[in-house]
Amino acid sequence: MSPAALTTMTVTEQEREHIAVYEVVPRPAVFSLWERRRNRQLHWLVECIAEATGAFLYTFAGAGATAAYVLGNILQIPGLGSVLQIGIAYAVGIALAMAVCLSTSHGQFNPGITIHAMVFHGLPPLKAFRYIIAQIFGAYIACLLVYIQYKQLIHAAVDALKAKGVYDTTMFTPSGPGGIFGLYVNPGSNLGYVLVNEFVCDFVLGLVIFACTEPGNNLSTPTTMPWLISLAYGVVVWGYAPIGLAANSARDLGGRFAALTLFGRAASGGNYAALASLTNIPATLLAGVFYELVFNDSTRTINPDWQRVVSARHAELERKGRSASARASSLHSSGSSDEKIDDKA
Repeated sequence: MSPAALTTMTVTEQEREHIAVYEVVPRPAVFSLWERRRNRQLHWLVECIAEATGAFLYTFAGAGATAAYVLGNILQIPGLGSVLQIGIAYAVGIALAMAVCLSTSHGQFNPGITIHAMVFHGLPPLKAFRYIIAQIFGAYIACLLVYIQYKQLIHAAVDALKAKGVYDTTMFTPSGPGGIFGLYVNPGSNLGYVLVNEFVCDFVLGLVIFACTEPGNNLSTPTTMPWLISLAYGVVVWGYAPIGLAANSARDLGGRFAALTLFGRAASGGNYAALASLTNIPATLLAGVFYELVFNDSTRTINPDWQRVVSARHAELERKGRSASARASSLHSSGSSDEKIDDKA
């Protein structure tokens, strides 16, 4: 077979494997026009919206379950929630966030993961900054909406605490209405132990995330990866949330800003605020280094399922006219998509 024929056959096979959606389901003209403009000029904005949406879904699920649990306890409504329910809600929220947003921004949803991608995988600093702001904003909006949806019960719970004379000691704790949005520790907690708890849990989460997104891991596929990561979040919530756990700086900061907006400076969280918002970042970075030194092995054969994902991603970027540097980017980095996109999109 001649080289030309071999090339033609290869291209045909690749085209057959990577059929664009519009070739099967044509889009209305107005959406096609918007898509071309978005891919040329506004791709960075859409990626930020995807990061905000992912953080929103994760926080919306978890804060809603927390509201049911906290308010049920204060108002003596049996069966309204539990720690088990909260862990399941956060886990499912993460899976939903990845299902909706991963194909647009690669689903970081966490400043610790974003900073890791910037340090080790070439994510541009400006893009990382935009992602982090978007993530915090998404969590902030989620908490405000949970407040609106639960407003009547929240006010009833606040009145109940004031009637019992325990408002000042309970409001801004994990058992109070403020704890639905901002993250707090129980009064009298030793912050040293809380720091250890937070760091260990964040380290474990980072280790699982890096393992599950490693293309050479033949036990984690693009289909099972979201659920494995979600279960890891469930594990740390079920086992260690009562000690004090943020696990995601965006969830912590977004929720704390929402609590400050709703309840004033008393919701700041004191010394615990810095611990909750910052510990996730060094723990995730250390987990990344540990995984690279001990578990990662670039000589492994890439998982065929991941190979199809990477190949499809490259085909998508070629159709959009992205640069070679974007096509060569890491799975963790979401690409250097700040370059200009030509009219091929």
